[in-house]
Amino acid sequence: MPEITHGGRTWRVANGSNLLDALNDAGLNVPFSCRAGSCHACLVRCLEGEPQDARPQALDSARRLEGWRLACQCSVTGNLDVATFDPAREGLPARVEGFDWLDDRVLRLRLIPERPLRYYPGQHALLWNNHGVARPYSLASVPWEEHWLEFHLDCRHSGAFCNSARTLIVGDSLRLGQLHTGALRYEPEWHMRPLLLLAAGTGLAPLWSLVREALQQGHQGPIRLLHFCRGGSYLREPLENLAELNGNLSVECVDWEQAGSRLQSLQATSRQEIALICGGRAFVEDCAKRMFLAGLPRGQILSDAFLTRQSGV
Repeated sequence: MPEITHGGRTWRVANGSNLLDALNDAGLNVPFSCRAGSCHACLVRCLEGEPQDARPQALDSARRLEGWRLACQCSVTGNLDVATFDPAREGLPARVEGFDWLDDRVLRLRLIPERPLRYYPGQHALLWNNHGVARPYSLASVPWEEHWLEFHLDCRHSGAFCNSARTLIVGDSLRLGQLHTGALRYEPEWHMRPLLLLAAGTGLAPLWSLVREALQQGHQGPIRLLHFCRGGSYLREPLENLAELNGNLSVECVDWEQAGSRLQSLQATSRQEIALICGGRAFVEDCAKRMFLAGLPRGQILSDAFLTRQSGV
């Protein structure tokens, strides 16, 4: 049986054990959110030994050379000496600049990192609170307009991170993990192509960033943005104002009760259309399937799903 060492403590585990489970079964409380290699909350550093990694491409080569691995994607097949990620030492401090409720469910959090970060619309970041709880959130800000990083937190349900976020005040400090790039992005060569943006709940956050990025870059093709939500879009007024200023942008807020029928009627405007989709896993998979059946090639359907323990819209 292979052995795991952490901080001078050593114990045996069954060959092939998942590294995240092995660490947490030993009481180390390594955070995780998605267990799919997307959120990067379960970063650990292999000081000695090498686990079997199911998704080596999920980390950039520089981090891998430093020994970092995503514990949820690793199997223990030999002896390992590991160190867990310490946000106090390895995270970037960020000060709470703004804190307000966009409606009774969505908390807008604005952070100013200790040093400037270069980022792109569509990326997401790992946020750590002072209790060692980490969660990934998509960026809702745009780097050319805002000097802060903006995140939209869905606080409908109780959770370790959201519960602590409710108590934040301006001036408090959080820690930022490394920024990560998912599938969502805007490419300048798309400037004449139709865009279809489909968001559920706070899946609107990265699409709010991306639609402003597209317009800033002079996008000429039509842009359709549909926000599926309960009780009205939390960004209804800013979206409508943006549409009034840009004739090629149309915005539609769809009540969640009507989501099925609206999606069923949704058609691609042409085979050149690019679909950008964000929300809970079930919503994203349903939308992607429908747009593929509507005639869009898979390479033109880009999506990020919120892979949380309680995945939802």
